[in-house]
Amino acid sequence: MNTVTIIGAGLGGLNLARVLHVHGIPATVYEAEASTGARAQGGMLDIHDYNGQVAVGAADLMAEFRGLILDGRQQVRFLDKYGTVLFDKADDGAGGRPEVQRGELRQLLLDSLPAGTVRWGAKVADARSAGDGPHEVTFTDGSVVVSDLLVGTDGAWSRVRPLLSSAVPGYAGTTMVETYLYDAGTRHPASAKTVGGGSMGAIGSDKGIMAQRESGDTIHTYVWLTRPLDWFAAIDFTDPAGAAARVAQEFTGWALELTALITEGDTAPVLRPRYVLPLEHRWDRVPGVTLVGDAAHLMPPNGEGANLAMLDAAELAQALAAHPVTSRPRCPSTSRRCSRAAPGSRPAAPSSRRPWPARARRRRRSTLSRSSRNSRRGRAPSTPATSLDPGPGTFETALRMMRRHDPQTGEDGFQLLLTEVTDHVGELIAEFERETEDYGLRCWS
Repeated sequence: MNTVTIIGAGLGGLNLARVLHVHGIPATVYEAEASTGARAQGGMLDIHDYNGQVAVGAADLMAEFRGLILDGRQQVRFLDKYGTVLFDKADDGAGGRPEVQRGELRQLLLDSLPAGTVRWGAKVADARSAGDGPHEVTFTDGSVVVSDLLVGTDGAWSRVRPLLSSAVPGYAGTTMVETYLYDAGTRHPASAKTVGGGSMGAIGSDKGIMAQRESGDTIHTYVWLTRPLDWFAAIDFTDPAGAAARVAQEFTGWALELTALITEGDTAPVLRPRYVLPLEHRWDRVPGVTLVGDAAHLMPPNGEGANLAMLDAAELAQALAAHPVTSRPRCPSTSRRCSRAAPGSRPAAPSSRRPWPARARRRRRSTLSRSSRNSRRGRAPSTPATSLDPGPGTFETALRMMRRHDPQTGEDGFQLLLTEVTDHVGELIAEFERETEDYGLRCWS
């Protein structure tokens, strides 16, 4: 049997395999895609010094990672819908959130693994328990693997999650539409000037246009709309020009250089509904299986997803390395950590064994609400202190929520802020400039 079987060759799964390899623990990664280049791997990622870079360091790849950083991409710019620049912060190299291309980071991790670690074209058909500890994975080609420790790093629609939880992702209420502009400076100069050298955001009450300068002269645009899924289903996305025009209609009255990011796209618009797992998602301990990243705690895009997946993986790998045994691994009931301990022993908390920076330890927080923690302790859930319904003091409430060290609370605060942002532009800029750490409003830059 394999010592560790990893389902999914995303950043979390690959970082898990890499950190295990650093500690001399073999693992095999099974990926449904046919090859490393089977599909595009997304756009830019800001890798944070308090989680993603900690994970890269655990993988012993910091020097190589620095070679992927795109200088200048930490520039942040906010505009109103008329194209007026409200805030513009240059990249001074000290932001702690350097930008890299997701595909290049993934390739770095792939290249760091021994040949044959990743098995391509291995799509999971079923996963089930094979007794007290081992689990059996059946693939669509009929092959079967039995594993001592099965780790689901297979994202939102994980095939491993049902072994632990009946939770199913639900629609978050917001959908993104992605487009690209190539050779932007030459072919789309007005939009290129508007975006600047890094990230640009223009946000309305229930919609927004965000864009990032990627490698070369490419601009990647993310248009988001708070609409029901039925609204998007009525748009024919097989007609790229028609679909782009329909989406752009929602931005009537906005500056042409902003809407051109939609209507002049060099690629067909791609629809990406956003899904989330319940905030209180947890599971009871099941020996021999656990989850990492979006499979465990899927949340809307807020700059933390890839970072948390990589850190999940690093914590798990370091916990396994800290408790080497020849018997089957035992996984505690947590959506964030799995310690490989002898049966009946108490797993040590991984964070108490690593010399991580104090800031990294301080920034680590569970994605669970106080009410869910209370329910696990047998207490009645407390009444939430805030509501997502707009009301008096909504702007201040949203800021407090976004400054919590809890990714889900921050996301809820951001959604609440959207209902008020057009009435508080000046205050929003002032609050952004007052912040000194990369959380709160700066998490959304």
